[in-house]
Amino acid sequence: GDRVALMVNGLGGTPISELYVLYGRAHEQLAARGITVGRSYVGEYCTSLDMAGASVTLVRLDEEIGELLAAPAEIAARVF
Repeated sequence: GDRVALMVNGLGGTPISELYVLYGRAHEQLAARGITVGRSYVGEYCTSLDMAGASVTLVRLDEEIGELLAAPAEIAARVF
């Protein structure tokens, strides 16, 4: 009955389509265990040049963490 945020992070060399396949598999496994995905993130958030692979992160959501993840935020970004 838990609710989680699920992040699939590409390491730089894995195509986004493969990250979504991994996300789908993780989502299925969580659902089979009665765990609901409340927020999802799929992309390259923290890379290692062109390294193949991905990381999967789960965070149990409560009301406070859910609100914090949904809050607007600004980041410093370098635009090329």
